[in-house]
Amino acid sequence: MTVILLPPSEGKTGRSRGKVVDHGALSFPELAIARETVLDALAKVSASTDAYDVLGVGPSLRDEVERNTRWRTEPAVPVSELYSGVLYDALGYASLSPGTKRRANSRLLVVSAAWGALRMADRVPPYRLSMGTTLPGLGPLASYWRDPLQATLDEVAGQGVIVDCRSSTYAAAWRPTGDQAAKWVAVSVVRERGGVRSVVSHNAKHTRGLVARHLLESGKDPGTARALHKLVAERWNAELDRTGAGWTLTVVEHD
Repeated sequence: MTVILLPPSEGKTGRSRGKVVDHGALSFPELAIARETVLDALAKVSASTDAYDVLGVGPSLRDEVERNTRWRTEPAVPVSELYSGVLYDALGYASLSPGTKRRANSRLLVVSAAWGALRMADRVPPYRLSMGTTLPGLGPLASYWRDPLQATLDEVAGQGVIVDCRSSTYAAAWRPTGDQAAKWVAVSVVRERGGVRSVVSHNAKHTRGLVARHLLESGKDPGTARALHKLVAERWNAELDRTGAGWTLTVVEHD
């Protein structure tokens, strides 16, 4: 089965009331200890005087930093509603058909600095934490999560195509190896103007969200990187290239 890896968004939608997170009900319960370790460290640093420096944010995000200290009591939100960034707006989970939502619930995986890996139906509280953060006592989070995610995501990915829509910061926490690497396809987006190509950060997120939606709505399960390329090329100008042991699928946008 195709697996689509997504990054979280910085923007998150909270709730004023509702049940708190139930660790036992989350996908990948084997990550529970690692999750609590990170969240407790996050709560501790978020209550400290150097919270802004450690988390790499400014005082304008004071409320979000303070909310980190209440992760055990803050109302939990379905992942499908939690993230509110450009990629997730383009994905448009709420507007998917029932059948497409079922595919999204089984194929989409969010790699999170706080929670490791989540599915769309999981419910967690909003948080402010980037995979690029170094938490006191834990070190760089991408390194901290590497071993737990290796065991979990190696199994989840199986022998299917892995469509990677993550940024490099989140990709550092888990990369397929061995036979799985041959079916690992990182999605890149460039803009071409006058024959010159440039990377576009904001538009890249939007396009990756559209690509994820297109794959889900197609109902197809491409078994190889080349089959994935063919499916994406139905809608976009796309190029497939080998990148080390894996592949890069480049969507080329034209002005």
